[in-house]
Amino acid sequence: MFKKNQKKTNQLVPRRRLPEYSIEDGRRGQASDVAAPNPHYRRNQTVSSYKRSEAGESERQKSHNLVLQRRKLGLVFLTAAGVVVLLFIGLWQFIAKPVVAFSDTEITQTVDANAYEESIAEYVGRNPSQRLRATLNEDTLTQYVSEAHGEVASVEIANSVTLPSQVRFTISFRKPVASWQIRGDQYYVDRDGVVFSKNYFATPGVRVVDESGIAPEQGSAVASSKLLGFLGKVVDQAKGRGYTVSEAILPADTTRRVDVKLEGGETRIRFSTDRGVGVQVEDMDRALKYFAAHGNTPQYIDVRVAGRAAYK
Repeated sequence: MFKKNQKKTNQLVPRRRLPEYSIEDGRRGQASDVAAPNPHYRRNQTVSSYKRSEAGESERQKSHNLVLQRRKLGLVFLTAAGVVVLLFIGLWQFIAKPVVAFSDTEITQTVDANAYEESIAEYVGRNPSQRLRATLNEDTLTQYVSEAHGEVASVEIANSVTLPSQVRFTISFRKPVASWQIRGDQYYVDRDGVVFSKNYFATPGVRVVDESGIAPEQGSAVASSKLLGFLGKVVDQAKGRGYTVSEAILPADTTRRVDVKLEGGETRIRFSTDRGVGVQVEDMDRALKYFAAHGNTPQYIDVRVAGRAAYK
């Protein structure tokens, strides 16, 4: 009759009433078929340890990483391109092997280019600070080369494109206005009065006559650079006034006088090497015009004294 109120001693305790330590240790009643929960799973951990779905994030992350990689590759490419450009500019500026060309079209002789290339290479070797195009001093280079090769008038860097480390130089030679032999050696003088021994142009038309009185067996008379330079200026300035010098004469017993003959005439014009060339040529021009106007042909005209012209 009172059996309903009696507790069943062998009835299992509900799972939610089990002590927490028995759940963690997996200790349950012998008759329980409920598996123990994961010991790492805790209450409220679902929210705090929630991880975003990787499916939607991975696409954005991949896009972001791709942008970063592109930026890095672009920076690397620009750096490499800059290095290549700097190397190219350095090679283009650097003078390692000079190559010479000649600007004169009236050259009649074969030119040995190697001799001039060696002189230029020797100059830049002695002056390392001028091994670049931008730092090269063309004036000092011309002076250095002309000391070894007197026929060189100028040396300039050409703008033509060459192989890397090669630089092309343009060389201009002196054009002679007069020439003669001195002790068996042929010398020339240009319009600026510079003396040189190698001529690549046609032989000048001015003939030099030596009347110094030195015996031929002793060799030709020795003329100074001053005399040669003076003669070159006389020829050039006379040409500027319409006269062509055909002959230059070195008189005997004097080293300060030069006589010249003009083409188409027999009158000798006496010049002094101690007086300026320009004023003497001007006096010569006035005297010749005066005698031509009066129909006279003097044997000589002396313009060595300023302010007057003697004649005979």
